[in-house]
Amino acid sequence: MKFSLKTVAAAALASLLGMSSAHALTVYSSVDEENAKKLLDAFTKATGVETQMVFLSSGPALSRIEAEKANPQADVWFGAPSENHILAKERGLAEPYVSANASALSDDFKDKDGYWHAIYTNPLAFGVRTDILESRKAPVPASWEDLKNSAYKGLIQMPSPQSSGTAYAVILTLIQERGEDGAFEYLKAINPNVQTYTQSGTAPSGALGVGETPLAIQFTPGFLKLADEGYPVKVVFPSEGVGYEVASMSILKGAQHMDEAKKLVDWMTSKDGQGALSATKTYFLPIRSDVSGGTGVPALDKIKLVSADPKFAAENKKRLVERWTKDVLGQ
Repeated sequence: MKFSLKTVAAAALASLLGMSSAHALTVYSSVDEENAKKLLDAFTKATGVETQMVFLSSGPALSRIEAEKANPQADVWFGAPSENHILAKERGLAEPYVSANASALSDDFKDKDGYWHAIYTNPLAFGVRTDILESRKAPVPASWEDLKNSAYKGLIQMPSPQSSGTAYAVILTLIQERGEDGAFEYLKAINPNVQTYTQSGTAPSGALGVGETPLAIQFTPGFLKLADEGYPVKVVFPSEGVGYEVASMSILKGAQHMDEAKKLVDWMTSKDGQGALSATKTYFLPIRSDVSGGTGVPALDKIKLVSADPKFAAENKKRLVERWTKDVLGQ
């Protein structure tokens, strides 16, 4: 059998690529691709550990990890809310490892047995176009209760819980504060002030940026980005408290690069790793109270956070969304 020089060269290149990929940490990322790349590149720069990333949203990621259980193809699941990592633990898909940095994290940001650690958190907030409200002689709201003000009639954008987990987080926050009936009475009360219920959880910040709305409700990154880019946007954490998402990471059972996987967990939960959240402009909030979220972002311990019970959230989602559709949209 004859081989051309071109064929031999191609085979050699393929072999080299194969060797390179064999030594890289394989990461299934449920953090958006742009920000995941920023963080993983910063990790590689800090530690020398190369990574290969495959982007998968939360549901497909968990399904794929489960399907590959007998022959794992990835080392780390990076991102997705913590309740997904709790499921991974319960299904025997994760490997326990307690990072030395775990003691710096609150209980909400880690599994006590080390099956998952948080990466960042995103609290809910109001995004306010101060210039538009000023032109309408309307005040800047400071609380959930303030949003009932008739001065905001038709001015608020927020996502719909029919399609957005962000909006469901709003409902859960209000239930924690007011009880279920009180939460729905409140949502009915502000309905006349809502201009649009968006399909996407991040659409309200887009509308805020172009001046389509002066008041938006969602998780903070979109608002922080607008403020950083010079828009006249104020980020308001309502005084009663806000719910939040906790993006987390797990080392997968059977990981082929266990030492490198542990390095990623250690780095991401360290001061340097948490500092990369603001340094790379992800606009995610650190999970360590001793790390700043960046200019204009209050430390996490300065924001009143409201925790929801993940079990209640999972078991009641269909019922609560249906109640919102009937009681709020149908009124």
